[in-house]
Amino acid sequence: MGKKHKDGKDGKKGKKKKSHEDVSGAGLAAAVVNAARSMRTVLSRNLLATGLYAGQDGVILALAEEGGLTAGALAGRLGVKAPTMTRTIGRLEAQGFVERRPDDTDGRLTVVHLTEAGRASVERIMEAGRASEQQAAEGLSEKDVRNLLKLLRAMDENLHSGLPEAPRNSEKTVADEI
Repeated sequence: MGKKHKDGKDGKKGKKKKSHEDVSGAGLAAAVVNAARSMRTVLSRNLLATGLYAGQDGVILALAEEGGLTAGALAGRLGVKAPTMTRTIGRLEAQGFVERRPDDTDGRLTVVHLTEAGRASVERIMEAGRASEQQAAEGLSEKDVRNLLKLLRAMDENLHSGLPEAPRNSEKTVADEI
């Protein structure tokens, strides 16, 4: 039996489901942005032990997965502008995590590769990520986390479907246009 309200009516009867218009878009956006910022702050703090800063971890993980990549390919993959990637690569090179070498097949291209120190940092980066995720999911059940991931992926898909398609011959990313 449903819970009775002060007016004596059953709580379930006559109760309208909220439509999407009833949900404050600004509240949703703020909550997602704040959670993402907090997650990035915790990850940055956890990365300090590796000698890396926010954003550098993604470059190292992409290189570990793909091998050598050009700065442009890294920028496109990580959704940042080319000058930002060039600065990040320069810092990582100065720290000894990456090196730039001419491409084996096209000498006009420069390819970024992990150094031994870069390869050694991958497991520490992964551990920093796991620790950050554990902290973020504290108090949530496995089912809660699965549902949250499902919902966030659906939101991401909804937001991507509303974006205009980039011209086919363009290397510009959505991030470049924003």
